[in-house]
Amino acid sequence: MVPLVSGQGTDPRRRLRSELIGAFGTIVEWYDFSLYVYLAPVYARVFFGGGGDDSGGLIATFAVFGVAYLARPLGAAFFGSLGDRIGRKLSLTASASIMAVALLINGLLPSEASIGVAAAVLLTLTRLAMGFAVGGEYSGILVYLTEVAEDRRRGFVASWSPATAGLGSLLAVAVSALVTTSMSQEALDAWGWRIPLFIGAGLAFAVLALRRQLGETDAFEAIATAQQTSRRPLRDAVRTARGAVLLAFALSAVGSLSYYLNIVFVPTYLGSYEGVSASAALRWSTIATAVMLISTPAFGLLSDRFGRRVSLSLVGLTIALTTVPLYAWLGDDALIAVLVACALAVTAGAWSAVAAAAIPEQLPGHIRFSGLALGYNVATAVFGGFTPLVATVLIEATGSALAPAAGCALFGLIGAGLAWTMRETARRPLAP
Repeated sequence: MVPLVSGQGTDPRRRLRSELIGAFGTIVEWYDFSLYVYLAPVYARVFFGGGGDDSGGLIATFAVFGVAYLARPLGAAFFGSLGDRIGRKLSLTASASIMAVALLINGLLPSEASIGVAAAVLLTLTRLAMGFAVGGEYSGILVYLTEVAEDRRRGFVASWSPATAGLGSLLAVAVSALVTTSMSQEALDAWGWRIPLFIGAGLAFAVLALRRQLGETDAFEAIATAQQTSRRPLRDAVRTARGAVLLAFALSAVGSLSYYLNIVFVPTYLGSYEGVSASAALRWSTIATAVMLISTPAFGLLSDRFGRRVSLSLVGLTIALTTVPLYAWLGDDALIAVLVACALAVTAGAWSAVAAAAIPEQLPGHIRFSGLALGYNVATAVFGGFTPLVATVLIEATGSALAPAAGCALFGLIGAGLAWTMRETARRPLAP
């Protein structure tokens, strides 16, 4: 199959197709990692010997979730370097291959009832492989979309990536709701939990096939033609663009914390601390995620119109002012809970939408992939993967269900201040 040609000087139809294929890739990453949290009580029973109904089993399950994120910086170093030295397409294809195989293996793992503690060990190893693979996924897609889009619509196009991430989360919560409501707990624990993982593996192999059609970006080809690619992009990113890498880390930390707390953790919060049934919590989260998915590109479009600095600062202030009150209202009746869940999801999605273009725009082309992958994945490893675990521990330790929300509000305020200090990049050519 002939690869698509991408970049600034191509046919608009081919450009659009490249943008859509590039954006579609995030669906698998966010489907898998959202699915794990939504089915955490099930995984706790399957892999930790029936501990899904107590906080100990849930904490152990979230600990494995967080440990997998520790592999993301390693994946970022590998795939980021590969993307800056050899090309964006090759890096994205390699990471998708590992993700597809790991998802398939995860669905085939034996349970704790079959092989004892070895089941938890195998689960951890599989999750580490996934964490390594996704170290090059989201950051690589953001770089690809940023480089292939026209300057005037870069924020809108880059926002498709967090939007399709929302589609992955939406699919995860919908599949989770379907399997948990359509079968008994015995059937779910025996074999039903494998179905969502096999669906994810099928999606991953479909993404891999689509990525093979992508062409390289004009931005990277220009760097390669001029023989300006870096031999050691990770080292050069730290040495020559340290400020931009740190900014990528800080802005990604706000995005990770708000996303995993205000979207992914909400069903667990409702079920564990507000007495809402698992099926109802998942239904409400499905609605909230759908609203977030639809609204996310609008925030990317607005950032093209009003600029990244103003847009990110306003969203950060909104997170700071609204997160605690919204969590306080989550325990009310069904209609209020749905509206609150939607509001939490939209603010988290808005930050990711604007940051999707703002962060890679801060980095020069020859180390853009490595710098973004490093900053984003270290932040996600610290503030994303461990967010459900830390939130659970905070609530247990303080006795206050609002403790995690207060932390998210503080990060929103810090993020708003940092966003105001960065250089404006909307509608401007990318740094060479």
